[in-house]
Amino acid sequence: VEDSTLREEELRQEKDRYLRLYAEFDNYKKRIARDKEELIKYGNESLVYELLPVIDNLEMAMKHSSNAASAGLAQGVEITLKEFLRVIDKFGLSPIETSGKMFDPSLHHAMTQVERDDIDENMIVEEFRKGYMFSEKVLRPSLVAVSKKTVRSDSAGEETLTLNTDTDTK
Repeated sequence: VEDSTLREEELRQEKDRYLRLYAEFDNYKKRIARDKEELIKYGNESLVYELLPVIDNLEMAMKHSSNAASAGLAQGVEITLKEFLRVIDKFGLSPIETSGKMFDPSLHHAMTQVERDDIDENMIVEEFRKGYMFSEKVLRPSLVAVSKKTVRSDSAGEETLTLNTDTDTK
């Protein structure tokens, strides 16, 4: 009886050990699959990051080739840039939109603030360098100028008050 109880206890321990090893191996397989998926997804990240200055330079060449003498060259650069962007888009690179957008510190890096009363505060008013996303990750944030409301000095506020008072007395 005692021998039977001892064997049952050993069997229970071995079964428990087996189940733990099975669960550990299953978790290992899941982790390896997740790591492989992430490697495939982000494996080209460093290469794509190194290509960003090439895109910047091609865009700069486009921006500064507005005279008629360089029209053919500008057209060639434009075609090259479009094809380059089309190919790199297949790998998950996409530009971060800034035009008319609200400043988002996770996507944009504010270089300066510009006083503007014609638009809402914290709106992007200018882009200095284009930012890019790689899959769902920010590869490079956009460098931008952000709007802020015009700050009136105390003396300007007093003048407004005085002018309003003068208007009321007339």
